[in-house]
Amino acid sequence: MKNNNRLFWFLGSCLIFITFIFIASTPMLIAQSNNPKTDTYLDMLGQIFKYVYNNYVDEVDAQTLFEGAAKGLVESLDDPYSYYLTATDMEDLSDTTTGNFGGVGLYISKYSESAAELPDGRLPYIYVVSPIEGTPAYRAGIHAGDYIYKIEDNSTEDLSSSDAADILRGTPGTSITITILRGKEITFDVTLERAVIEIPTVRYGKIDQDLGYLRIIQFTPFTVERVTEAVEEMSGKKGLSGLIIDVRSNPGGLLDSVVKVSDLFLSGDIIVGTKSRIPKENEIFRARTSTLIPTNVPIVVLIDKGSASASEILAGALKDTKRAIIIGENSFGKGSVQHIVSLPSGGGLRLTTSRYYTPTGTLIDKIGVSPDKTIIEPEFTEEESEHLQKLLQENRIAQYVEANPTFNDKDTDLFISNLISEGFNLDKRIIKRLIRNEYYRKEDFPPPYDLEYDLVLQEAVKTLRETVR
Repeated sequence: MKNNNRLFWFLGSCLIFITFIFIASTPMLIAQSNNPKTDTYLDMLGQIFKYVYNNYVDEVDAQTLFEGAAKGLVESLDDPYSYYLTATDMEDLSDTTTGNFGGVGLYISKYSESAAELPDGRLPYIYVVSPIEGTPAYRAGIHAGDYIYKIEDNSTEDLSSSDAADILRGTPGTSITITILRGKEITFDVTLERAVIEIPTVRYGKIDQDLGYLRIIQFTPFTVERVTEAVEEMSGKKGLSGLIIDVRSNPGGLLDSVVKVSDLFLSGDIIVGTKSRIPKENEIFRARTSTLIPTNVPIVVLIDKGSASASEILAGALKDTKRAIIIGENSFGKGSVQHIVSLPSGGGLRLTTSRYYTPTGTLIDKIGVSPDKTIIEPEFTEEESEHLQKLLQENRIAQYVEANPTFNDKDTDLFISNLISEGFNLDKRIIKRLIRNEYYRKEDFPPPYDLEYDLVLQEAVKTLRETVR
């Protein structure tokens, strides 16, 4: 009887243990069985990998096969902001985050990897979102909206933006030649010497002693601190009668950074919302009740086609909450959030996990933020484009500035008159601004703004003056 009881309790204990194990593992089993296609495709992917590795005519590296499969997997999403990152890419990304890397100083993108899927008016080349101020590309006069037509005489039509970035980056002190396409017809070569690129954050200055001008160049972990310092310094004891926030050619940055910066100017309002099929990615970011400047101080935000991502969040938040008037042209339209995931191989994934929406629920992705007042520099006529191309190709402005290190109105006006007498049919204002910009690019600390030639900034000042009255 004792032996039978022991056997009974032993079998009973085993049954209870087995039942517990089954219950504990059920969620995993259900998760696997809920999507049998996933398991089937994973098995097939593994079979293809092994078959190619074991049967290809030449010996092939397993890592090469893996990276090719990973790239193809993410590229199938047809999302220009999601891609596989090699170990080198991850290192470069880390360098960019800390603000130090060897390169030419350009933020670039590509509208589509397929020419057939390009939006109207877009070209299949590498697109310059914006140059980084003070870098070789900035000093060479490359602008937001330019295309990198060639790199070292090789077309960029078949290059992805990440491939182009890999080529443009390199050891500081080495040179690279690129061909710029401006507009539809103007092309010219630029030779850039790579340098250590330090990503700046803000620039600022006073206009007429009472208006603050704040240019946010990019949203980094340090931007909120720099913005706070700038506004407090400009405010001083007397305060400001108005503030201009310039995010033209700002390619974006960190979501957390722009939320904290927006929080400085909003009181209890929604800043931005993110939406996704993944529940944890659905969030609402709301400002605190305290602000950096009084709510009765008017704000104007300047945007252009180079304003992307985080800069669009700031502009959208201030526009929707009626805290600011938006002036300029329609922004870039990059309204998605990416996460970086590291892999054991040293590589990683950059994956779009959500899209963001302005406080009124407006989607920015592929649409952009529209200004309250549209101000755009006049477009060139066909004849003006030809003459501008000739002027740039002959390097006349750079040669003049090189021969005249100090800006002088009288000499500059004489030089412009000579150009016009030679047959360059361009407005004097355009040529003079090109000359002034060339001087500024050779300065370590150029003025933060150029009110004399910046039409959008002029409209911002006019708007604030009318509001203050």
